[in-house]
Amino acid sequence: MNVHRTRGVGVLVAAAALFALAVSAPARADTVTDWNAIASTAIVSTAGQSPQAATLSFAMVQGAVYDAVNAIDRGRRPYLVVPPTKPPTNPSDSKEAAAATAGFRVLAGLFPSQLTTLQPLYDASLAAVPDGPGKDGGIAAGAAAAAAMLAARANDGRNGPFDLPIGSEPGVWRPTPPTFAGDPAPWVGNVRPFGVPSAAMIRSDAPNPLTSGEYAEDFNEVKQLGALGSTTRTADQTEAAIFWQDHGPALWNRVFRTLSASRGLGIADTARLFASANLASADGAIGCWESKYHWKFWRPITAIREADTDGNPATEADPAWTPLFDPATPQFGAPLVTPGFPEHPSGHGCISGAIVHTLQDFFGTDKVAFSAFSNRTRTTRSYDRFSDALKEVIDARVWGGIHFRTADVQGAVLGKKVAHWLAKHYFQPTG
Repeated sequence: MNVHRTRGVGVLVAAAALFALAVSAPARADTVTDWNAIASTAIVSTAGQSPQAATLSFAMVQGAVYDAVNAIDRGRRPYLVVPPTKPPTNPSDSKEAAAATAGFRVLAGLFPSQLTTLQPLYDASLAAVPDGPGKDGGIAAGAAAAAAMLAARANDGRNGPFDLPIGSEPGVWRPTPPTFAGDPAPWVGNVRPFGVPSAAMIRSDAPNPLTSGEYAEDFNEVKQLGALGSTTRTADQTEAAIFWQDHGPALWNRVFRTLSASRGLGIADTARLFASANLASADGAIGCWESKYHWKFWRPITAIREADTDGNPATEADPAWTPLFDPATPQFGAPLVTPGFPEHPSGHGCISGAIVHTLQDFFGTDKVAFSAFSNRTRTTRSYDRFSDALKEVIDARVWGGIHFRTADVQGAVLGKKVAHWLAKHYFQPTG
C-alpha cells in the first residue's frame, strides 16, 4: 500500500475554497456535484446528523438525483419507478434542472427548516439554465423523482423508537468512559434497506468467543497498538486513526466529487456514481447496526479493563487502560471518545467496505489513484488503489483503540455483500 500525506494550512485553505465554490457556484455541467456538496452541508454541517443516520439522507438525495437525470438520459434502469411526467420527458430536457430540482426537493422534504438557505441555492441553479421547454421538462423530471423518493421512504423506520440494551456480563456492551454516551441513532438497523431485501440477510458473523485464541490475539493487538500511550504505534498510524474519524459519509462524498472531476465524468455517470455509492453506504449502515444490536459486543476499553472476567488465560486486565480515542488526544473537532454503541461489526468498516467495492465495480478496476481530506487532522492522504483506503480503515480502527480487528474485517465483508447485491440488481444498462 502506498499512502501519501499532505499537511499544512495551505491544504486546508485550498480545500475550503474548493468546497465553497462547489456550494455557491451556479449550475454547470456538474450540477450533480454542486448539489452533492450542498447536500453534505445540509445533512452534516447544518442538521448535524451522525454518520450512520447521514448515510440514509445522502442515499435519498442521490437516488432521486440519479432517477431525475436518468429519466432524461434513459441509459440505465431507474432506481425507483417514477410516475411519468406530463408531458413525458424528452432527451433534450435539461439534466441540470432535473438534478437541481431533485436534490433541492428531497433536502427540503428532509429538512424543511433549512428552506430559507436551500431556496436561493436552487434559484441560482435554475437561473443558469435557459428558459424554455427543456428547462420546464427538467424541473418536472426532478420534481417527480423527488416525490417518488420521499413517498418510497415514508414510514421506513427512520427515527423510530428503540430500547438501548445495556449489559453487565462479560462480552456484553455497556456505555464507556469518559462520557458514557449512548447511540445517537440506534434505530438505523431497523430501517427498511434501500436495496438489499433485509438487513438480517447480510448480518455479520459473530464476534470471536471470549475464551478463543482468536479473541486473545485481537485483544492483545488493540491493547498494545490502540493504547493512548502506545510505544509501538507509529506517528503515521496515529494520524491515520484520527484521519478516518472524520465524518465518514462526508469524507467519502468529497472523494466522489473529486473522482467525478478527475475522471471527467459526464452528468449522467456522475449521478450514477453518487447514487450507487451512497445507496450502498446506506445499506451498509443499516446492515451494520442490525448486526451491532444483534451481537451487542463490548468495546476494547471495557474488555481490557475487565479482562479478569473473560475466562481467557491469554488476556490480562489493565483497569487503567485508555484508547487513543480519548479527549486528551490533540486533533481538530469534537473530543475523541469510544463511540457509544456496540463494537461488532465496525460501522466504518461496513460503510467504507460498501463504498470501496461499489467504486471498484463502477470503474471496473481497483487501481484508481485518489486523495481524501480529513477535517480531523486537516491533512490529505493519497492512495494508489481503492483497496488501499479500505485496508487503512480496517487498521485505523484498531490503532484508535475502539475496535477489535475481527469487527473491522467483518464490517468490510458486510459492505462487500451490499455492494455486490446492488451492482447485480440495480443501475443496469437499458440496452
